[in-house]
Amino acid sequence: MPGKAEGGASRDPFLSAASALAATILVTAITLPALADPAGFVRLADVDPSIRQDIRYAGSDNFLHRKVNGYDAPVCILTEDAAKALSAIQKAIAAKRLTLVVFDCYRPARAVADMGEWTKQGGPPDPQWYPEVRRSDLIAKGYVGELSTHSRGSTVDVAVARMDRRSSPNPACGTGDADTLDFGTGFDCFDSMSETAYRGPASEAAANRKMLVDAMRAGGFKNYAREWWHFTLKSEPFAKQRFDFPITAD
Repeated sequence: MPGKAEGGASRDPFLSAASALAATILVTAITLPALADPAGFVRLADVDPSIRQDIRYAGSDNFLHRKVNGYDAPVCILTEDAAKALSAIQKAIAAKRLTLVVFDCYRPARAVADMGEWTKQGGPPDPQWYPEVRRSDLIAKGYVGELSTHSRGSTVDVAVARMDRRSSPNPACGTGDADTLDFGTGFDCFDSMSETAYRGPASEAAANRKMLVDAMRAGGFKNYAREWWHFTLKSEPFAKQRFDFPITAD
């Protein structure tokens, strides 16, 4: 047949050139490295691998009961300044055989939008995550933000655990299996019980909250009074900028 060589190979120069170009594009696409995180951002594990990571929005064990848009891997990414400050705090509490546990770090703007859209779907209270508030009221009540400091890269949701043995506080709501000290509630308990100065927790939980706030403050972070776990670096480098790059494994 015209245009075919022995063994079925094409002699058409245009087809040959097109095939070679396609092969080159394919190889290039395979070998190109993934886009790096923006300048000024680092992987926390590269700065301090001893800090435990329990990134909830990369899976289904969170208040949405599904993965959140933009969380393609359970990885903590922070500005370099925030990561180094967190590492200094880790070294300080390690002397007491304690470790930090981070639940969320940098949060893409697309994830914030995803959470906002999710609240608009409405629904009843969720006994584990928001026991007294309807889903559609989470933004109005201040539990879910239309904007988030997390998108600036220097905010972290964090608790403390013991290095040498497990802790099972069985909190009233929020994260139930975080293996942390007793803080009265778990991470992402959308309720007044989560306010840092809430007077209801037992003395041990109140003492643990104070210990966490004191340690984070000494390391340069300020607490959000509505959430005992939420801290932002006081001297954050991108105070007026939000980011939207996805969280990936590499």
